[in-house]
Amino acid sequence: MASTFVNWLKSPAGRQYFFSTHFWGPVANWGLPVAAIADLYGKDEEVISGPMTGALTVYSMTFMRFAWRVQPRNYLLFACHAVNFTGQSLQGGRFINYHYLGGKERKELQQAAAAGAAQPVPNKKDI
Repeated sequence: MASTFVNWLKSPAGRQYFFSTHFWGPVANWGLPVAAIADLYGKDEEVISGPMTGALTVYSMTFMRFAWRVQPRNYLLFACHAVNFTGQSLQGGRFINYHYLGGKERKELQQAAAAGAAQPVPNKKDI
């Protein structure tokens, strides 16, 4: 398998592919799914933009269809947008949970409980 790939890579067809927008377009586009996945672990739900997440989800669905329908099929672009769609869908779920399903209130209660536990208990002399 490796030798077949190396032979293809050395061929004019391989070079033509790696110097085309069919390759570099999706490679440049991988920043979107990488950012979406990084935000799943590093960003607070409070800063997620619902409209932007929705727009990026629709954008990725549209370009997944395009990548599948274009001839020859662009599997790299399809994979990029499939990963982005998944990441944005998870972000959308976090947004809905936080703003509409009580996530914000649960977080505030946890913060209040943590703040209450951090305060010192008064001595009998202080009362």
